[in-house]
Amino acid sequence: MTDLNSLKYTAEHEWIALDGDVATVGITDYAADKLGDVVFIDLPDVDSGVSAGQVVGEIESTKSVGELYAPLTGDVVDVNQAVVDDPSIVNADPFGAGWLVKLRVDTSSTGELLDREAYVALTGGDE
Repeated sequence: MTDLNSLKYTAEHEWIALDGDVATVGITDYAADKLGDVVFIDLPDVDSGVSAGQVVGEIESTKSVGELYAPLTGDVVDVNQAVVDDPSIVNADPFGAGWLVKLRVDTSSTGELLDREAYVALTGGDE
């Protein structure tokens, strides 16, 4: 189980796990719950550059279509092909097997990300 307090978060309901200069990005359980059953995921290409705040993908569910935003500026170093092939993984394990992309980032730019306490406050206390 991922330590949710060790992650960073965005107001767009994404989580970020930093390991050196690689940021693993996924959507939170809150987002997965609000989306409902995820049925389609479109992710950026490996080796593409992304800018913080840029739309880099799409998550489609039985309820709606949501956009995936780059939480940080960097280069895509990996995408989770397993969730493209079986989008339900995002609902089943959003903080584990349901990760979406890995970015190589400048770690000095992580200051605007939220900690767990701030994210929980943003969602009205829903964890």
